[in-house]
Amino acid sequence: MSGKAKVLIADDEPHIRRILQFLLENEGFEVQLAEDGAQAVDTIAKWRPNLILLDVMMPHMDGFAVLEHIRGKFETSSIPVIMLTAKGEVSDKVRGLRGGANDYIIKPFDQDELLLRVSNLLTSSQREREANPLTGLPGNRAIERETVSRITSGTEFGFMYIDIDRFKSFNDYYGFRRGDDAISFLAGLLVNSSRKYGSKRDFIGHVGGDDFVLITEPDCAENLGRQIIENFDKGMVELHDAKDAEKGYLQVEGRGGEIKRFPLITLTVALVGDAQGRFMHPAQLSDTMAELKRYGKTMQSSVLVLERRTASGENELIVAGASNAHSTDENHS
Repeated sequence: MSGKAKVLIADDEPHIRRILQFLLENEGFEVQLAEDGAQAVDTIAKWRPNLILLDVMMPHMDGFAVLEHIRGKFETSSIPVIMLTAKGEVSDKVRGLRGGANDYIIKPFDQDELLLRVSNLLTSSQREREANPLTGLPGNRAIERETVSRITSGTEFGFMYIDIDRFKSFNDYYGFRRGDDAISFLAGLLVNSSRKYGSKRDFIGHVGGDDFVLITEPDCAENLGRQIIENFDKGMVELHDAKDAEKGYLQVEGRGGEIKRFPLITLTVALVGDAQGRFMHPAQLSDTMAELKRYGKTMQSSVLVLERRTASGENELIVAGASNAHSTDENHS
């Protein structure tokens, strides 16, 4: 997370509070303490922590009542909560989890395990907040953070921008639900293609609408891009009504009675196969991807537009369709 994550410790035992505060502050977290349920509720409202360690047995309000209060308010409903208790009864665990607790730790706890659970839950919470609600894939903040990380890491990477062609006409013709189906189909295709043809370090992000980003390894980038457009074309027919797929276009009558025809949707994949060392900032990379995407959208079929450096230092442009046996090379100084 950017900046220090804020953790509230709510426990009526002073030595437990001191131990937890020491552990968490030593790991770089910002910590606040509450010694009973009422104080915890007040601190949550004023301080808005990123995570809460919540003891079950506390005076004034027990942990279950505090948890109910947290989950009952929109402003705090998504704050992750780990419940702490000296009790080991299954009924307490079940009650806490049913009440909306994210995790449960029995006292006395293992310090390393507790820190790992806190870290994992904070990471998971951040990803959920940043994820696109339709696809569940990381959104723009995560995309920018990952891009900066790849640029500054010094390791090689390939950067891919994926966009559905003529999506607006498809969405207008079939309605937004079918449009969402097309976006979800592409998201699933990217994830499955990455698992099969990509690398373990692949990152897939959803920019918004029908736009996606995929960061992968240079040695598998081109084949991955080709597989994506090939599999999109195979599944694309199913996204359209059978009569439209058979015709090969969408036919719409305009307000004046004129007939308009729109080609079926296709896919443009813009790829910089060797991005490391060529860009100092994500904005520079974004400009190049936009140029490659514009070029790809001049084609009528699904296409991969790949730019990479030759041994002589020139930019080589490769344009390939899903079933192309040959590609077109263009050199740019």
